[in-house]
Amino acid sequence: MKGTFVMVDGLDNSGKGTVIEGLKEWALAKGLKVLDLRDYAQANNSFPEEDELKEFDAVVSVEPSHAYIGKAIRDEMIRAGNRQYNALSIMQAFSLDREILYKRVIIPALKQGKYVFQERGVITSIVYQPVQIRISLSEIIRLPGNSLALMNAPDLLLITNVAPEIVMERMKENMKKDRAIFEELSFQRKVDLRYKSDWLRSIFERRNSKIVYIDNNPPKTTKELKEETRRIFDEFLEKKAQKQA
Repeated sequence: MKGTFVMVDGLDNSGKGTVIEGLKEWALAKGLKVLDLRDYAQANNSFPEEDELKEFDAVVSVEPSHAYIGKAIRDEMIRAGNRQYNALSIMQAFSLDREILYKRVIIPALKQGKYVFQERGVITSIVYQPVQIRISLSEIIRLPGNSLALMNAPDLLLITNVAPEIVMERMKENMKKDRAIFEELSFQRKVDLRYKSDWLRSIFERRNSKIVYIDNNPPKTTKELKEETRRIFDEFLEKKAQKQA
């Protein structure tokens, strides 16, 4: 039995983490046992073995991961600082982190019939990386980790929609000490246009992903965003069950 894969993506500080928490709360309210891979990876600097996944009903994941290559990406490669890493190196690192994550956790969990809720993924590379470096979409997709991810595209892709100017205000309010290199207004505006493009939708719709944009502009509250997320997911599962009946 194949599980259900939900991916959440969007601009930085657009509410992705809140959507993921809403999905996690949905699972816990159903009495499901949840493996938060974010906590597991940070505590163990590794991923669980396939047998360990069997005791859980749902997995909450994130990219870049918090182990192996993902930890290096987070702690070194995309942090603002004096060391500037080549955009091609960053692109390859994301792909490798993704390949390990999918082979070790995502694909086994889905094969076991689990729910998988993931913040960010291959869509992030497709959207962000061409803004950083002159590179074709085909070159991005050809990288092994990206190709593998697209072969295992999410069943439901939730994209949080917030104006870039509001995103920048939220970043200032959060007073992040370790700003990622991606967090400038001009960059976010370019990325926002890509998230809303028809060509991006077509990449995932051709792979049978259902795409839903969730508005999170003010005055929407965290509670309202979580409630909308759970409603969208319940409706998705109901339609999925009808198709399988």
